[in-house]
Amino acid sequence: MAKVRLIDVAQLASVSKSTVSQYLNGRFDYMSKETQIRIRAAIKELDYVPNPIARNLKADKTKTIGVIVRDITGFDTSRTIRGVDDFCKNNDYNALIYNTDFDPEIEAKSLEALYQMRVDGIIIASSGKNNQLIAQYIQKGMPIVHFQLEHDGSEKNLILSDYRQAAFDATEYLINLGHKRICFMTQDFKNVKSRNERYLGYVSALEKHNISIEPALIQYWQRETGFAQSPKSMLESAAAPTAFFTQHLAITTELLTHLNQENITIPDDVSLIGFDDIPMAEFFKVPVTVIKQEPYIIGKEAAKLLLENINDKDRHSQKIMISCSITQRQSCSALKSE
Repeated sequence: MAKVRLIDVAQLASVSKSTVSQYLNGRFDYMSKETQIRIRAAIKELDYVPNPIARNLKADKTKTIGVIVRDITGFDTSRTIRGVDDFCKNNDYNALIYNTDFDPEIEAKSLEALYQMRVDGIIIASSGKNNQLIAQYIQKGMPIVHFQLEHDGSEKNLILSDYRQAAFDATEYLINLGHKRICFMTQDFKNVKSRNERYLGYVSALEKHNISIEPALIQYWQRETGFAQSPKSMLESAAAPTAFFTQHLAITTELLTHLNQENITIPDDVSLIGFDDIPMAEFFKVPVTVIKQEPYIIGKEAAKLLLENINDKDRHSQKIMISCSITQRQSCSALKSE
């Protein structure tokens, strides 16, 4: 079936394209009732559906925003998107979702596509590899709000969890249970400010309780290759950790897989606290204690901040921190006396 165009409606109603356009935009001031009836009948007969974005390309606003995420299937990411979408619906906005799969090139193409579609603004969980490109779009007048990660500090408008305080609280929680040898399991944090904030929170809690920082207890994980050192070998070493503190849901789930394969039990053999909640954790044999972020609130706040910037492009940039909380379950126990 051929696509019905605006000109098809105009020809059937015996009016100009501009008259149909005025009708679709509710401008009836100089339009007779007879003309309105003819246009309405033509639209019904042809089953014409106007494109809301195309209709608004010449307007100041398209009432549409773009949302660029790294993994749309992520538990927290999906909740963030829901928060964005709910806020947009309540404010008569539409949200277009783009998924990058952690690929900077796809991210760059997504930015370009959204810019060409004339969205009013963009919310992005960026890779950190396109900061210069993002800055160029901002200079062109595109409002952009970051969420989830802060990379080099150049990001202007951000909605983030209070990572440092959350990591401090998690580490102190373990310390109060008697743990001093706490393994901090992380992705490389040297060039990602948000990850470094978690490390600083961990260090701050150790320092508060006069516990030495041991480089061997900082263990790295990569999405492609997994753990730099196997958890089993760590637990078999002379200076084994008594607790793991994982910094990402993917690290937590991979660690649980390793421990299960090696018949290492939680919390009898080692305690575990993870960053980010785990879907259906209550059904686990040993439900995992976690630092719970507030992704839905982050999504709503990101959308709110973006719409404020759309409506007032001279607003000062903001960095908004959302508090986290500890959800205590059964994966952490008091350290047994040796």
